[in-house]
Amino acid sequence: MTKSMTPAEYRALAEFRHQIRVYLNGSERAARAAGLEPQQYLAMLAVRGFPPGQQATIRNLAERLQLQHHSVVELLDRLHRRGLARRKRPKEGDRRLVLVDLTARGNRLLARLASQRIAELRIKAPELVRALSAVIAATRPPRTSRRRRK
Repeated sequence: MTKSMTPAEYRALAEFRHQIRVYLNGSERAARAAGLEPQQYLAMLAVRGFPPGQQATIRNLAERLQLQHHSVVELLDRLHRRGLARRKRPKEGDRRLVLVDLTARGNRLLARLASQRIAELRIKAPELVRALSAVIAATRPPRTSRRRRK
């Protein structure tokens, strides 16, 4: 049986979501001000920010962006037409694989946007941390005593 949520849990969760949306809306506004659609900025960030050992393939980008394969292809087509991203085949290994990389222009634009977003995150971080901490505290399962009675 699922435990019913308390008003404090709902408030904490709503506040956390609000703080995330405030930050994300700022990212969307910054992308548009730079002439990008928000999804284009996110795609560029995903390409540049792949974890070590992973390659920026269309399949991996689809997973990272939580988009369908064909949506990522269209997104990359738009970035390519703007001279911000390129596709390439690996020199060795599976030549069917398509790798994605940013152009020098794409890297410069992303660096400018990402540094703005980091600066805002430094300002917003305390509010986000407080909101997340409140969610965790409000939803913490009750402690059970492990002390044995004699």
